[in-house]
Amino acid sequence: MTFVSSLEPIAVWTQFDTILTIPRVSKDEERMRRHVIAAADRIGFDHAVDAAGNVVVRKPGSPGHEAAHVTILQSHLDMVQEKNREVAFDFGSDAIVPQRKGDYVTATGTTLGSDNGIGVAAMLAVMEATDLTHGPLEFLFTIDEETGLTGAAQLDASLLKGRRLLNLDSEEEGVVYVGCAGGGDTRLTLAAETVEAGAADRRAALAVTGLKGGHSGCDIHLQRGNAIGLLARALWSAYQTTPFRLARIQGGSAHNAIPREAFATIVAEGDVLDDVIASVRNEMEAVQAEFRPADPRIELSVDESAESTRDGAPWSAETTATVLRLLTSLPHGVAAMSYDIPDLVETSNNLATVGGSNGSIVITTSTRSSVDAALDALRRRIRATGELAGARVEEGNAYPGWKPNLDSPLLDVVRRVHAEVLGNEPDVKAIHAGLECGIIGKKTPGIDMVSFGPTIEFPHSPDERVHVDSVGRFYGLLTATLAALAQEDAK
Repeated sequence: MTFVSSLEPIAVWTQFDTILTIPRVSKDEERMRRHVIAAADRIGFDHAVDAAGNVVVRKPGSPGHEAAHVTILQSHLDMVQEKNREVAFDFGSDAIVPQRKGDYVTATGTTLGSDNGIGVAAMLAVMEATDLTHGPLEFLFTIDEETGLTGAAQLDASLLKGRRLLNLDSEEEGVVYVGCAGGGDTRLTLAAETVEAGAADRRAALAVTGLKGGHSGCDIHLQRGNAIGLLARALWSAYQTTPFRLARIQGGSAHNAIPREAFATIVAEGDVLDDVIASVRNEMEAVQAEFRPADPRIELSVDESAESTRDGAPWSAETTATVLRLLTSLPHGVAAMSYDIPDLVETSNNLATVGGSNGSIVITTSTRSSVDAALDALRRRIRATGELAGARVEEGNAYPGWKPNLDSPLLDVVRRVHAEVLGNEPDVKAIHAGLECGIIGKKTPGIDMVSFGPTIEFPHSPDERVHVDSVGRFYGLLTATLAALAQEDAK
C-alpha cells in the first residue's frame, strides 16, 4: 500500500490504492473485473457478468429501506494508457506509482487512472459499507469506455432493474451533468508506395513533443496544439519549396486524447535535406509563437543518427504529398459552439492518430456533437476529404448523446442534497464528451440519470491529477444522495 490509503475518506482511498496496482487498460479489464467479483463474493452479494464483460452487483437496501426503488451506480473499469516518452512503464503489468503534489494526487510520468478509478473506488466503498442508508443498489461496472464505449454499447440491459442512475464519471466538483455529446470515429487508410533509396540520400528523424494534449472532448475548447497537425503543417510548408520523401509519420495514442507527440522520418538528397530541415524549423518557430499562450512547451528535435533513422524504404513523392495534403486538410478542434447553452462546445473533431504498417498509412479521427445532424455533416466532410485523397474510409458506429432533462426528479434530489451537504447549489451542465449515459439511456427508455464526480484535471495525459479534498466531498454527496433517495421513497 502507498500513502494514498491514508487519505480521507479512507474507505474510498484504500480502494483506489488497491486499484492502482491492478492493470486495467481498455480491452484488458479482466483482472479488474475479477477484483470486483471477488469483493462481491466476499460480502455475499448477487452478481452477473454479461457477454461483453460488464459486471452488475446487487446490494439489498439497508434496514427499513428494502422496498425502495432501485438506484444504479455506474463507472467504467478501464483507464487510458498514456506515458511520457522517457518513462519505462508497462501498463499491462506495472502498478501506477502515485505522488502527492500539493492538493493533488498524480502519477509518475503516466496517466493516474483517477478517470474513472475514483468512481470505481467510491462504488466499491459503498458496496462494502455497512453503516450507510440506502435503498436497493445495482453497481454497474462497464468495460472499454475509453476506446469506444464498447461496454455500454453491448450492455445487456435486462440485468438492470433500476430506472434511476448516478454516473460517477464526471470530473468537475460542484457540477452536476445532465447531458453529453454523441460521437463517432473515422478510419482513413492510404496505400503507401515505396521507392528505392538513392545513393546520395540522407535521412533525418523529426519529433514534435512537449504539448499538453488532454481529453479530446473536455479540453478541445482550450485550443491546445495537436502534435500530428502541427508536424504535418511544418512538413507541408517545407514541401512547397523543397520536395522530399517521407519514410514514416506517426503520432497520437487514442481516439479520445489530443495528440501530444508526433514523429516523422524524412529523406532527401545531400544538401537538400538541410534546406528541408531549415524550412521545417522556420515554420515550427511560427507555430511556437502562435500556440505559446495555450501550449508553451512545444519542441522540435532533429536527429540524423543511423539509430534514429533506420525506418524502411522511403515513400514515393506522390504518397508523401498525398499524406501531407490529407493530414493538413482534416479538421481538428472546435467546429461549432452551442446556441442554447453558454460556453458549451456543440461540435468538434480530434485528429487522433496516424501510423503506418504493412504498406498502409492509417489515420483516425474522433468526431463529437450534441446535435445529430451536425455530427453526421462533419463526418461526411471527413469522408469526402479522405475520398478526395484516395483513402479507404471506414466509419465506426456513432454513439448517441444524452439530452438534458431539467425537470428530472433525480436532479431535484441531487440539487437539494448538494445544497444541504456542501452549502451551495451545484451548476447544472451538459458536457462535450461521450458519457456512457447516452447509450445506457437509449437501452433503458425512461431512465432518470445525472452524473457528478470530484475534480480531475488533465485526464488522458501524464499530467492527470485528482484533487484530494474534492474526493471527500464527492463521496459525501454520493452517500447523502443515496440516503435522501431512500427516505423519499419511504414517504
